[in-house]
Amino acid sequence: MKSITWIGLGAALVSLGLMGAIDRPEHWHQDGRPYHTAEFRSAYGGLPDSSNTLFTGSGKCAGCHGKDPNSFASIAGQTFPAQPMPDGWDVNVTDYWRSTLMANSARDPFWRAKVRHEVLVNPDHQLELEDKCTSCHAPMGHFAAHHDGEPHYTMAALLQDSLALDGVSCVACHQQAPTAGDTHSGNLEFDDSLEFNADMFVHTYKAYGPYGLGKDEPPLYELPMMQYAFYKPLYGEHVPNGEVCAGCHTLVTHATDLEGNYTGIDYVEQATYHEWLNSTYAPDGEEPATCNTCHMPRIDDPVIISSGYVFLEPRTPYGLHSLVGGNAQMLEIMRDNTEALGLETAPELFDSTLQRTRDMLRNETVDLNVTMGDWIDAWGATCEVQLTNKAGHKFPSGYPARRAWIEVKASQNGEVIWHSGGWENGSITGVDESGLAEYEPHHTVINDPMQVQIYELVAADVEGNPTNVLERAASSLKDNRLTPKGFSYTHPVYDTTRVEGLALDDALFEVGQGRHTVTYEMGGAVGSGPVDMEVTVWYQAMPPRWVEPMFAFEDSTIQAFQAFFEAQGAAPELVADTAFTVNVVGGVGGAELESTAWAVYPNPTDDGWINLQGPIQRTSTLWEVFDAKGSRVASGWMQPGSTPALQLPAVKGHYVVRWTLDSGETVSRKVVRR
Repeated sequence: MKSITWIGLGAALVSLGLMGAIDRPEHWHQDGRPYHTAEFRSAYGGLPDSSNTLFTGSGKCAGCHGKDPNSFASIAGQTFPAQPMPDGWDVNVTDYWRSTLMANSARDPFWRAKVRHEVLVNPDHQLELEDKCTSCHAPMGHFAAHHDGEPHYTMAALLQDSLALDGVSCVACHQQAPTAGDTHSGNLEFDDSLEFNADMFVHTYKAYGPYGLGKDEPPLYELPMMQYAFYKPLYGEHVPNGEVCAGCHTLVTHATDLEGNYTGIDYVEQATYHEWLNSTYAPDGEEPATCNTCHMPRIDDPVIISSGYVFLEPRTPYGLHSLVGGNAQMLEIMRDNTEALGLETAPELFDSTLQRTRDMLRNETVDLNVTMGDWIDAWGATCEVQLTNKAGHKFPSGYPARRAWIEVKASQNGEVIWHSGGWENGSITGVDESGLAEYEPHHTVINDPMQVQIYELVAADVEGNPTNVLERAASSLKDNRLTPKGFSYTHPVYDTTRVEGLALDDALFEVGQGRHTVTYEMGGAVGSGPVDMEVTVWYQAMPPRWVEPMFAFEDSTIQAFQAFFEAQGAAPELVADTAFTVNVVGGVGGAELESTAWAVYPNPTDDGWINLQGPIQRTSTLWEVFDAKGSRVASGWMQPGSTPALQLPAVKGHYVVRWTLDSGETVSRKVVRR
């Protein structure tokens, strides 16, 4: 007891000695606790301020890195000396972070249901499954338990652990060791070295951040963190460069057979970090950009990063802790069920994160380009839809349930005349959504409205059947997700970022450009008047066909998620869209003569050379060739009994050959140059 009293007195004396020369506000020492008023400390109720043997909770950090009631700190554009900015842009870390999926990763009802699903399928693996899943979703509970010698960390332990329920909290990132980036599958490395400060009589862990590298920077003010939170702030190159993301955003699982026996097969369940490495945005790429560039965008406006210390100089650049991806569905569920999920985050904060999520999906994900000519009244039209991935990884990326698809709709006079990719209640029209037995193949050409272009990963078990049981996943039947720009089949990490299925044989699936072009052949005669076209790209984080097989299990955790899911509705998120009108063109009277005698061969053609064939006519017949835009590119006369040969233009794609007969009737045939 004597030594404890001396240490506490010594720390207080040192604190007073160091702080005495500072002109500090009176409220720093109210209520017998340094630095913060009762009002200030209670602003973030619900965030844990406790500690375990390795970490401390976000509530401890929120005291300085939350909203400043005096409007000095966390305001973008602050000056030096600081001035109150009550109407300024508040960018405080706590409010940005606490309504993200990172902050709520351990409370995510889909994640909890999926872990339970995996355990019910393979109950003998419960300890291993729960231990692996909590390593990323509840790292501060999981790794503290292992630090204390526990062999496994379970979901039951998580539910009783306030720091585990803190999700991917502050020090879950900032306490990761400088070796971050070298591990995967939740095998995170934390700096657990304690440093004793003899002046303050305290032991501190290390917390790494983006500041403190250059001699021209303001020095790090260590005292508050060391005395109040027991962390020493240090510069860590791995923090602003995004290596702290690597350990959880590449996951390799160990496949089992249908009886639950391990097969020795490793399966890459997700590899977002490796996808980034295999892109132009990697450190050795032509356009280097880190994970933080998009998911924690940096602003140049100066910001004082800690409340209560008006003498601090603003820092720049400053990383917004927005941490958004594309899962708006779960954010809506959390916003609408805060009490049921045990969340104490205000709905308006979820609204802000939802808006940032939708802004990213709609502005930073995919470029949409559509090429189309006139609608030929006798047979329809050809439409080329090109998507270019703007993300630094595959799109979609991450958890394998996620998918994106293209919707193409043609209407005339308000009536739909051709429609691919429509949806209702989150299910895609024309796609078997009743389960996982069937899946939609990759398409190069779509000529049936029941065909849909879907970008997704389809995992298969050891028998080659599609599965959503991650522990059974042993191979991929399909992975046509859009690759990032600069992607290469020869990159060292291609083994974890593979393209699978029919996309490998699609010449217009351009992996290096992150681009894919799909051709739509829309048949159907129309009348006079324009045709209205709509092309939309949709994204869905939790498709019904992926989640509904879980609902067959009678389990309270799964049924709780089912109630949230069905109430939310599973509507997809808009990624990109365009609308335009095309002309209708055709022959006299708009009629086409039906005859099998009129033909074009070979079709398709690889070198562009084709032959025209028709019945024996008494007079010569005018022929014309139109490209996909409806422009005439060639014409001539077909003599009676002849089969003329001609070469299509060098541009690959779809063309139409049209003959005009003496009667004014027309005959049209489509031909493809590959």
